Amino acid sequence: MTPKPLSDLKPGQRGVVSKVGGSGQTHRRILDMGVVPQALIEVERVAPLGDPIEVKIKGYHLSLRKEEATNIYVEVT
Repeated sequence: MTPKPLSDLKPGQRGVVSKVGGSGQTHRRILDMGVVPQALIEVERVAPLGDPIEVKIKGYHLSLRKEEATNIYVEVT
């Protein structure tokens, strides 16, 4: 299955992180928050206008901006 950007997932969908794109400080910050390849991630909620997106990863909740979520690729399970 091809990886999809995290921003395309709907609430309740889950998958495995396959790639974290981007560059610079934003990329480093996302990795430091635990969003790393092979991590299981689940979309909890999406704000009405699509920004921010709340996900659950490694047992904690994390809110990401839509532009950050487009750089995280997930294989949906």
